[in-house]
Amino acid sequence: MKKKPNGLALLPIVAFLIVYLGSGIYYEYIRPSEDGMGFYVMSVVVAFMIALAVAFCQNKELSFDDKIKACARGIGNENITIMLFIFLLAGAFSGVASEAGGAASTANMLLNIIPASFAIPGLFIIACLISMAMGTSCGTISVLVPIAAGVASSAGLSLPFCVATVVGGAMFGDNLSFISDTTIAATKTQGVEMKDKFRANFKIALPAAIATLIVITIVCVASGDASPMDHFDYNLLQAIPYFLVLIAAICGVNVFIVLGCGSILFVIVGLITGSLTMSTAFSSMGNGTSGMFETMVVAILVAAIGELMKEFGGFEYILSVIRKMFKSKRGGELGIGILTSIMDIATANNTVAIVMAGPIAKEVSNEYDISPERTASLMDIFSCIWQGIIPYGAQLLIAAGLAGIGSITIIPFLYYQGFLLIAVIISIIIGEKKKAK
Repeated sequence: MKKKPNGLALLPIVAFLIVYLGSGIYYEYIRPSEDGMGFYVMSVVVAFMIALAVAFCQNKELSFDDKIKACARGIGNENITIMLFIFLLAGAFSGVASEAGGAASTANMLLNIIPASFAIPGLFIIACLISMAMGTSCGTISVLVPIAAGVASSAGLSLPFCVATVVGGAMFGDNLSFISDTTIAATKTQGVEMKDKFRANFKIALPAAIATLIVITIVCVASGDASPMDHFDYNLLQAIPYFLVLIAAICGVNVFIVLGCGSILFVIVGLITGSLTMSTAFSSMGNGTSGMFETMVVAILVAAIGELMKEFGGFEYILSVIRKMFKSKRGGELGIGILTSIMDIATANNTVAIVMAGPIAKEVSNEYDISPERTASLMDIFSCIWQGIIPYGAQLLIAAGLAGIGSITIIPFLYYQGFLLIAVIISIIIGEKKKAK
């Protein structure tokens, strides 16, 4: 039975935004926290628990037991279950890969190959590759920003410019990686294969990356010759698993196989090179999975809240608003982009933004005949654009903290995010090409 549009059904989202965004603004600007990360004082899990309580207080027509059953339907969705399992595997892989020294060795190996005068364009490419292999922009930024700071000093280049270059490359890889939590969330909320979403994404992200690389290269060449860089130590064996994982993912190998085999490969390499023992391998995988727990709990809570809002007519209300504002398929795509953007700006977390927007975006895609891979691509792109721009997001805060500069100073040099926004808007204007039957 089709639900009647009901704007009041969106009250849980409003409650979440008031609690989470209000807390962030208070601890970021009014009474700043000591670590400078005010938007992360309030746990996103607690904010969503409050939103869930609000959802349970609504819709008097449904009994408490019926609401529990509705939540169970949302949480028990096949795509939510698969997403949770992938989050666990991705966490284990990320933990053991980091402990084994894979990211640092890969970055250092590539830096030794690149001429000093092209160190910054090279860092952009390295950030793209490392982030695609690691599946985490924050991890990539943590590894590369200290190197970028050293290169900026030796080359006489602007430190915010060099840091922004790394952030841009990290967001490129995060957007495209098969094991990124944003990719997992985007594909599983839309029920689409990762390789299909990758193809749709790549057509938009690659031109933006090429344009960014050209601009960065011009700036570096115009600055004059750079001083010779120091030799960076690396271990080839520690770098190989990342490349194998990247190749396997691009070739379309099942993500469970990629993550499972990648984790085993890093354990073997770590034991051979001495960077791991069996105890540290197990503990690092445990720490990696623990790092995913908050994301998994958020996915569960959002699935429950989403189902309750759907029962109360919330999704139908959003669809009715989009129908009034946008009459065409292009309008539907823009609506998905705006919805995801608002969620990311409000939550400062691209994965949470996608999980929140996913069910509604699926309804919009069905309404406007937008392919699921296109919808997944648009959500991931728009969330990564804003997550890589907002000064209170984890990516810019981590980068600024490591470089010892303000996050605001990085924003003018975020060329990739700007080019990506232009590329996706052009893509929407041109329209999605229909597949030949």
